[in-house]
Formats: sequence, C-alpha cells, structure tokens
Amino acid sequence: MHKELRVAAYAVCVRDGRMLLARWVARDGSKRWTLPGGGMDHGEDPYDTVIREVEEETGYAVEPVALLGVDSIRREYPRRLGTTADFQGLRIVYEARVTGGELRHETGGSTDMAAWHLFGEVPDLERVGLVDVGLTLWRERPATGRAAGLPVSEK
Repeated sequence: MHKELRVAAYAVCVRDGRMLLARWVARDGSKRWTLPGGGMDHGEDPYDTVIREVEEETGYAVEPVALLGVDSIRREYPRRLGTTADFQGLRIVYEARVTGGELRHETGGSTDMAAWHLFGEVPDLERVGLVDVGLTLWRERPATGRAAGLPVSEK
C-alpha cells in the first residue's frame, strides 16, 4: 500500500454574518463548497500557504489573525495499476481577515467559484466536511485546536 501525506492550510473568513467559501471540483466533476486554501509547497510555511491559496482561489488578499486548529483525516482509495493509497490529510485552519483584492473565480485550479454565504445558508450547501470543521473551530475555539466529533471531508 502506498502512503500519501498532504499538508494543507485553509482560511475561515467571516464578514457581516457571511462566510467565504470556494467551490471545489472533484475528479468526477461533482462540485462542493469548501474553505479556501490548499496544499503546501515543499519548504513553504503554512502561514504563507494560506495567504497564497486564498488569493489564488478567491482573488482576496488576507491576513491570518489566529490559528484555529489542526484537522487530520485518513482514507484509502484505489490508485493506478491496481494499487491502493493510504492517504492522510493534515489541514491547518486559520482565521483570516480580508485586507484587499476583489472577489473573483479561480481558473485552471481545483476550484471554479468563490462566494460569500450567509451562516444560515451554509447547512443547506453541498459542502465538504472541512467547512463544518472550520465553523466549529471558529465558533468554539477549542484549547486543543481540535474539532472533535465531526465527519471527515474529502478535500
């Protein structure tokens, strides 16, 4: 079994009772809302990763203002040539404040749209579990930095 580790940084951006989300496009073409963010480049600091990724996916410049927590997922999936991957995703979640830029959609990336959503609308959205993790971390700010008891997501 092939072991894979992906370390990523994501932002919870809240303004006027709304949450900034990016729409992730899965390999099968399905689309679900997620927190803006993504994978760290080798040698990159996660603080810099979240700034870069939010700009790429939403057009906004952000300033991380708090480290909310770390979330870890693990799953297996089939790979080419009949092998299986043992995947672990380590997601570092920051609270971030928009400091500039303009809302726009990413082209040629893993997301195709960015938008602000009222908190009341979020539970009705097609979304990955990371959105719920981010909201829980943002609302509860657990001392351990862990949002326990929530379903895992695919991104």
